[in-house]
Amino acid sequence: MAGSLPIEPAARETISPGVMEAPFVIPTEPTAEQAIAAIRDELSLFDDWMDRYEQVIDWGRALPPFPESWKEPQRRVEGCQSQVWLEQRAAEGRLWLAGASDAAIVQGLVALLLRVYSGRTPEQILAVDPRFLVDLDLIGNLSANRGNGVAAMIRRIRAGAEAALQR
Repeated sequence: MAGSLPIEPAARETISPGVMEAPFVIPTEPTAEQAIAAIRDELSLFDDWMDRYEQVIDWGRALPPFPESWKEPQRRVEGCQSQVWLEQRAAEGRLWLAGASDAAIVQGLVALLLRVYSGRTPEQILAVDPRFLVDLDLIGNLSANRGNGVAAMIRRIRAGAEAALQR
């Protein structure tokens, strides 16, 4: 169902009960590549970008609530025009991500990135070419400042994956 973040059976089977829960995003699709393909399919249902933006905003509305107490400077992503917070946790060899923004469209972009990256191994995260956003034609339809913010979020996620590999 477009706009929701259901847990698919294949993804559910890879997670031990109680390992990760809200506000961390459990992947809808078993792989990042499948998540990107599903996002592409969902966006292709709309002919115009205003409708696509509404879909992105709906994804943001479906994110688990991010705790207010986590909206601290160390979780804030620098380089974003809007305020964006990301949290990463490692469990079972995977990185789990939670995030939020004070802007509706950016909250949707956070949801999109978490759908692709959360619950993946550090190696899987680093294997995802961030140009998928260009291929989805999202970056070209964002303001330069929003595009820079998305790039900053991806850098933060990738830095967490690189750090996890060093442990």
